[in-house]
Amino acid sequence: MSAFFLAFLGVLLTSIGSRDQLLVAHLAGKLGRSNALLAVGWAISIVSAAVMAWGGHAVAGMLAPSAKSMLVAMALFLAAIELAWKIPDFTAREPTRSLFPIAAVLLVRQLSDAGRFLVFAIAAAAPAAILSGIGGAIGGGAAITLGWLGAEQWAARPVVRWLRLALAALVLVAATIIALSARGLVN
Repeated sequence: MSAFFLAFLGVLLTSIGSRDQLLVAHLAGKLGRSNALLAVGWAISIVSAAVMAWGGHAVAGMLAPSAKSMLVAMALFLAAIELAWKIPDFTAREPTRSLFPIAAVLLVRQLSDAGRFLVFAIAAAAPAAILSGIGGAIGGGAAITLGWLGAEQWAARPVVRWLRLALAALVLVAATIIALSARGLVN
């Protein structure tokens, strides 16, 4: 169950002010808060978390324990980079009303965001990868719901940027400790 809660909280926290949350907030603001947009956001959150949990579990199953630890450290390192990366301001001039392009863009954004890298890392490290996938899906869906409810008003504030930088530092420290322990340099 710890994999579930860790993935849930990790994805929810790292998705604050993320590209997918901002996209849903922007589209909900321009097009209105349609239930279809929210449903697509949840469906993509489920798919992206499932893909990353399966990927983490599948790749980790092929590796020795020390290599598995390095895989987890690399996934966390990528999550830290994504968290620290400045998200450019964007506004769609002609937002689409078609749900398929919205779903495609959300899927690409989620498969490359910090939260899904965390799901990958937790699934690689935990014995029950399915729990990390479920936790990541619910955390991602909750973040999408926050965006849908109007996160656009607060997501651009400097405090959100500082929160993402603080989370990046924490994830980077965790990645460094795991990498050093995998190499036998830290107990």
